[in-house]
Amino acid sequence: MIKAYTDGACSGNPGPGGWGVLLVFNGEQKELCGGEAETTNNRMELMAAIRALEEVAPNTEISITTDSQYVKNGVESWVHGWKRNGWKTAAKKPVKNKDLWVRLDGLAGERKVKWAWVKGHAGHDGNEAADALARKGMAPYQ
Repeated sequence: MIKAYTDGACSGNPGPGGWGVLLVFNGEQKELCGGEAETTNNRMELMAAIRALEEVAPNTEISITTDSQYVKNGVESWVHGWKRNGWKTAAKKPVKNKDLWVRLDGLAGERKVKWAWVKGHAGHDGNEAADALARKGMAPYQ
C-alpha cells in the first residue's frame, strides 16, 4: 500500500499558503509541494489530499494521513450529506470550498483510500515532513 502524509499551511488566513505531500512506497519517497498567493489553510489541506490522490492510479490502495480534521471528517462523513443536499450544509448554506471537495470526492471514489488523522506538530515523522513541504510550497508567495 502507498502511504501519503499531507499537510497545508497558510500565513494569515486568508493569505499566502502552501500544501505538501510525502508519498512512501517500497522504501522509496516522493515529495510534492505547491502553493498560492491568496488562499486559506483549509484549501491548502484539501489541495494536499487532492495532489496525493492524483499521483496514484485509480483502484490503487493508499493510506492518507492528515492532521486536518476538516479533511478527514469532510471526506468520511460530511460530503455524503452535502451531496444529498445539493452541496448545501445542514444550515442550508453553500459548502465552502465546494470546487475542491468535488475534486477530492471524485478522486477518492476511484481509489481504495484509508484515512487517518494525527495531531499536528506532535513529532509524527510523516506529518512533520509534509508540514515542511507545505512551508516550502508557500515560500515563493510570502
